[in-house]
Amino acid sequence: MTTLKVHNSETAPEASKPLLEKSQKAYGMIPGLHGVLAGAPEVLDAYQKLHELFVNTSFNEEELTVVWQSINVEHACHYCVPAHTGIAKMMKVDNSITEALRNETQLENPKLEALRTMTLTIVRNRGNVTQENLETFYAAGHEQKHVLEIILGLSQKVISNYTNHIANTPIDAAFKSFAWKKETVEI
Repeated sequence: MTTLKVHNSETAPEASKPLLEKSQKAYGMIPGLHGVLAGAPEVLDAYQKLHELFVNTSFNEEELTVVWQSINVEHACHYCVPAHTGIAKMMKVDNSITEALRNETQLENPKLEALRTMTLTIVRNRGNVTQENLETFYAAGHEQKHVLEIILGLSQKVISNYTNHIANTPIDAAFKSFAWKKETVEI
């Protein structure tokens, strides 16, 4: 059950309307997440700005996908995993990367795997990483700025993943074929 309203350009608060127009121009649609975030114009604005900042980091399309999907899967976001699967396809990210991330299996590329591991370490430990974690990450070819850029990506994903959990945002038609549910392991 959706617990937060998904706004459109007619029902959104006035301050959100230009932001939804920006989404429409950028994506050819208003993503459901943006419709939910429109309920608080400042939050939609912050999300859009964080997205723009993150895609302009030093990360390439594969690396952006690794950070986004690692967080989405870890947070079990029913909306963002399919959306970022579609986005990865649009960015021409190799399907093997997307599938490994969705299935929580090791990535073949050691540098991408180190990025996935560091992202998950930051998420799972709420930013408390060890010097050994950092040294392993740097030894794989990453730099200090990449740690900070992961945190930027995480800030964007916290807004989207948490919102989608609370709102139970319906998956957009464009991404329904990539529906996903986190596998649960019984202990």
